[in-house]
Amino acid sequence: MIEVKQNNDEKHGSFEAFIEGKRAGMMTYTWAGEERFIIDHTEVEEAYNGKGVGKEMLLAAVDFARKNDKKIIPLCPFAKASFQKSEELQDVLVN
Repeated sequence: MIEVKQNNDEKHGSFEAFIEGKRAGMMTYTWAGEERFIIDHTEVEEAYNGKGVGKEMLLAAVDFARKNDKKIIPLCPFAKASFQKSEELQDVLVN
């Protein structure tokens, strides 16, 4: 099971994924004003490639955006491609 924890401050934040207590990946973001944040980097530890770690972190970011009425700007190639593939997630994107 993948556990995702969020770290957030006024300028930056991240979603960290853990599997059995070990860090499996991290997605970082930067605030662009109070209403939106930029996903700027996603990395998954090599041992956890192909296990859905990136997707779980992205879903956590989308969930956070929806619950807090925020919008996402996906600059990271992984996040950008994931949003393009999943129409059901695109409601949180900046128009």
